[in-house]
Amino acid sequence: MVKNNDQIEEKLKSTDFDTIIDDKQVNLYWIKSDSIKAAFTNYGGRLVGLWVPDRNGNLIDVVVGMGSVEGFVNSTEPYFGATIGRVGNRIAKGKFKIQDEEFNIPLNNGENSLHGGTKGFQDVVWNAEKVGDKKVIFRYRSPDGEEGFPGNLDVQVTYSVTDDRSLIMQYTAETDKMTPVNLTNHAFFNLNGEGSGRILDHKVKIYADEFTPVDSGLIPTGNFFNVEGTPFDFRQFHTIGERIEQDNEQLEYGKGYDHNFVLNQTKVGDMNHAATVIGDDSGVKMDVFTQEPGIQFYSGNFMEGKNEFKSGATDEFRTAFALETQHFPDAPNQPDFPSIMLSAGEQYSTESVYQFSLEGKPNL
Repeated sequence: MVKNNDQIEEKLKSTDFDTIIDDKQVNLYWIKSDSIKAAFTNYGGRLVGLWVPDRNGNLIDVVVGMGSVEGFVNSTEPYFGATIGRVGNRIAKGKFKIQDEEFNIPLNNGENSLHGGTKGFQDVVWNAEKVGDKKVIFRYRSPDGEEGFPGNLDVQVTYSVTDDRSLIMQYTAETDKMTPVNLTNHAFFNLNGEGSGRILDHKVKIYADEFTPVDSGLIPTGNFFNVEGTPFDFRQFHTIGERIEQDNEQLEYGKGYDHNFVLNQTKVGDMNHAATVIGDDSGVKMDVFTQEPGIQFYSGNFMEGKNEFKSGATDEFRTAFALETQHFPDAPNQPDFPSIMLSAGEQYSTESVYQFSLEGKPNL
């Protein structure tokens, strides 16, 4: 039996999300099944919180986030729970070419562009449509030239929950000019619950034999490194903190884990099994499945305790992690990486699933 189910919506108030930004209405949206509940806001197409049962039958919030739109707008970390685009991850020097024409994206991460530029999809107000109890659809037209990207891009993201405790993320996009597209969601997870402390004792398995090493600016070198014998070998379970302080150039560059893993095509149906994470205190197990070729594992290395979550806790160092399904970083400038170019008349379509269960127990 799931406990404390009725108290959640009382603590996260819709009135704290009822506002106008850029002349558009912002709201809070709830979707739920019998044993999983999620809150979203159309500011940034953003996952605000996600409640799943722990080993004691209590619903715990495994996605960190703010308790109001104002909290997200003023956060020093702009990506909590947000839909990311047009291009998730980094573009070197903010430059890329399409048929010899160079495009420039604003630099917002040192010398590079991160997550779509200065005002990426995390800072826009999406059109929202709730469909029944279990689904919310966000739509946004990114106009030609927005943040330097070519073409009008029509994006739709559908978030839904299921009775098998899955959160499904479905992305589609169409353009009228060739443009790069790499969409993802930047949920920050703590499987022991928001505000429960560091995530270093979470156990992680990543279904990848290789990762893409980076330079000091976190731009891929274009090479593929085998994980064998490195702190990046998560083919068997390791805790996040077990090797994070090892003397390793890649860990030094990322200040911990902040790297793209090349999924090894371990299939579950038509999807890649990307990762499994287990909360050490809660027993909550999260499996990630995706149609994408890669996943970015980020261990919360730049969290600085400057922002207050909806629980009242602050975003202290390494108190949450991210697993972002994706094509590889800097793909427009890396000829050996899978392309992220979308042509006029084509449809971008991809799906990722975050499924929750309990360690050692069946899913339902």
